[in-house]
Amino acid sequence: MLTTTVAQAWISRWDRQQEGYLPDREERFTALIDAVEAGAGRPDPLVLDLGCGPGSLSARLLDRIPEATVVAIDTDPLLLALGRGAHSGRMALRFADHDLGTPGWAAALELGRPADAAVSTTALHWLPEPALRTAYTELASALRPGGLFLNGDHLDAGEPTLRRLERALADRATHRRFGDDRPEDWRQWWDAAAADPALAALAPDRSAAAGHHGSESGTLAAHVAALHDAGFGEVGTLWQHGNNRVLCAVRS
Repeated sequence: MLTTTVAQAWISRWDRQQEGYLPDREERFTALIDAVEAGAGRPDPLVLDLGCGPGSLSARLLDRIPEATVVAIDTDPLLLALGRGAHSGRMALRFADHDLGTPGWAAALELGRPADAAVSTTALHWLPEPALRTAYTELASALRPGGLFLNGDHLDAGEPTLRRLERALADRATHRRFGDDRPEDWRQWWDAAAADPALAALAPDRSAAAGHHGSESGTLAAHVAALHDAGFGEVGTLWQHGNNRVLCAVRS
């Protein structure tokens, strides 16, 4: 197992890399957790974190809602190892290795009771639309009626002018924050991780994804339609900066 110190250092570097794409990342985290706190319906909610990566959102949620229990789901071996290494002392946080696009993952979690809420951040746009629909159908089976799903992601509007303007606002916010001195990007972070002897055995081959921009299902309409079809009633944007938004859905 990775040492806590090494895992925490790499997660800090991960967070900085992610901020290069999302300068208001912490504000998005705050909005997501505010919604869970206000809408979960109990002080000790059971929360699922979909596409959790190394657990950045899960950890912040437990810092704010210490009575919560979080099941953090991903399939990347390195990111899961970092999360487990950094948060091994948090008994309320469990990492689970499941592919969200494969049927059956919700039952395999063996939750014991329906979840009160689910969250995700900068993750589900990677899924092709058929896999996204599977993920949302599985999620609906794991949530209680009235349970919330909060998805923070870059999701484009359908209308071309609005899409262009939303992207422009996001790009300008990034430029104001970093100028020409942006943090390392996704590719550079993974190259560095693969070169670290402490992580090399855990780093999967990412050559096939080197040119992937993570936009398999990056439209707002695709997510709204998939959520309605999966059994969510109310679906709408709860927080937004340009095309960076928190989409909220309520399980029927």
